[in-house]
Amino acid sequence: MSRKILAAGNWKMNKTPSEAAAAIEAMKATCASDEVEVLLCVPAIDIPAAMEAAKGSNIQIGAENVYFKDSGAYTGEISADMLLDVGVKYVILGHSERREYFAETNETVNAKMIQCFAKGLVPIMCCGESLEQREQGVTMDFIRQQVKVGFLGLTADQAKAAVIAYEPIWAIGTGKTATSEQAEEVCKGIRDLICELYGKEVAEEIRILYGGSVNASNAAELFGKEDIDGGLVGGASLKPDFGKIVNYK
Repeated sequence: MSRKILAAGNWKMNKTPSEAAAAIEAMKATCASDEVEVLLCVPAIDIPAAMEAAKGSNIQIGAENVYFKDSGAYTGEISADMLLDVGVKYVILGHSERREYFAETNETVNAKMIQCFAKGLVPIMCCGESLEQREQGVTMDFIRQQVKVGFLGLTADQAKAAVIAYEPIWAIGTGKTATSEQAEEVCKGIRDLICELYGKEVAEEIRILYGGSVNASNAAELFGKEDIDGGLVGGASLKPDFGKIVNYK
């Protein structure tokens, strides 16, 4: 099964709308690729400006979060319909920073996964362990729980359309990167779990990304692994050099 590489940027809380537009204009030429799907997930307020700037290019614009209700008294939240109305297809769910700073749980991530598929959004569900958990040898136990609860209630067709991003917390924004072997080991473990839950066909189709200080110098080695289908890229996606990750070969 041939899975198309996805190079997805996560801008986090960076860039104003005008800065976002300028950055994307600068990236258009460097990010051109027929072989790699290119996505920038930007702050909600940047989405319209980013969409306009990305016109005529292969850069897709996604969101960093969504709420699991259609509408209502949820001050500060953003709904799936709002994202769909401005042309968003992909949305990041359950990033470790959302879990740590904003009390997201496996259960709320699952509610958001279900809402995404009810509305037609494609979730990029994040999972990953802390340094302490890795040192205690419970990495896969922890990640299996995140994935099993996150995917609870999803059909096989929904599961194969989702994207999972493995992001070891100890390698996010620290400059540390899991070795390609460490990253592949966990991504294969995730794929094996999807096989257990949904069967071989779904496991072969679902895309699993690695995130954790992905940059131009390590992208080729990481993306060349059998079970790594691209990256969820942080700081490096804010710069024109993101194109070097897109064109990693």
